[in-house]
Amino acid sequence: MTIASEDIYSLLIPLENERLVVPRSCVAEVIRYSAPSDNDADSWLCGSVTWNNLDIPVVSLERMCDMSPPTPAGRTRIVVFHPVSGSDDIPYGLLAEGFPQMVRVNSEVLKVDQSYKPPPESPIICRVHLLQEQALIPDLELIEQRLSAALAVS
Repeated sequence: MTIASEDIYSLLIPLENERLVVPRSCVAEVIRYSAPSDNDADSWLCGSVTWNNLDIPVVSLERMCDMSPPTPAGRTRIVVFHPVSGSDDIPYGLLAEGFPQMVRVNSEVLKVDQSYKPPPESPIICRVHLLQEQALIPDLELIEQRLSAALAVS
């Protein structure tokens, strides 16, 4: 008997030296980069941009993970995420170094990289091998928790 694998339509989001893989349903839109207002060049919370008449916070996952962030350039995009926590939180943006690529993910093409250990306190769950790519799976709930805490202090 063959077990049918369920495909999850996902996006591979390019960072400077890594890629993220997230379910497509988590992403509201990918927009052209514009410099966030209240920009803090040293913080993972980069400031905010206007999207659909809302001021949304913009996050640098690379800074959040203590990676070296790139300088925004012509290929930089902001990936707008729906809040996954189910709360009334507003969407937020994540800096990306290019336009995300749509992929279909299932158990046949996705394998966990057992040798990868995310740094402590990192918003990364694990690294996976996805066909010929490697990608990180972010902990979107943790990112939202940190974002909510940071905005409450502001």
